[in-house]
Amino acid sequence: MISNILFIIALALIIYPPSRAWLMRQLAFSPSIESVENRAVLKDYNWLLKGLNTSDFDFNTAQNNVVIVNFWATWCPPCIAEMPSLQALYNDYKDKVFFVFVTSEGTDKVKTFLEKNKYDLPIYNMQTNVPELLSSRSIPATYLINKKGEIIISKIGAANWNSSKVRAELDKLLTE
Repeated sequence: MISNILFIIALALIIYPPSRAWLMRQLAFSPSIESVENRAVLKDYNWLLKGLNTSDFDFNTAQNNVVIVNFWATWCPPCIAEMPSLQALYNDYKDKVFFVFVTSEGTDKVKTFLEKNKYDLPIYNMQTNVPELLSSRSIPATYLINKKGEIIISKIGAANWNSSKVRAELDKLLTE
């Protein structure tokens, strides 16, 4: 009897989208930081982005700065699960770090999602091809890039971006 109840609860958590995002948030860990010898270096910043709720953006502007790039979609449960942690990080670092949230979805859908969830993240559509080192076939895909263009974190899947580990790394990168 108890095993049947637990099975039904587990099934509901997996099938019902809001509970799926909640469950993923509970299971999300802080992303891993690449060791110095394994870091890829982004040399190509040629990437134009169309702002959906902000101004258009030439990624060349981000060169020599700390940058977080996140590829996401409103229909993606892992993307939805990590959004609160990204919003919290954005709230505290938006004046020090370039945040680039990229989706292929249209303006209306994105604005509705942002309003519903009270997010104010800068969202973009790609106008030109993404630099090869930031290309992924999966979402969410998030990259933390230092001032030298080194990819410090390359994370596919949901993560807790508002962790003390990520914050300490950002603070360190900002002083370099």
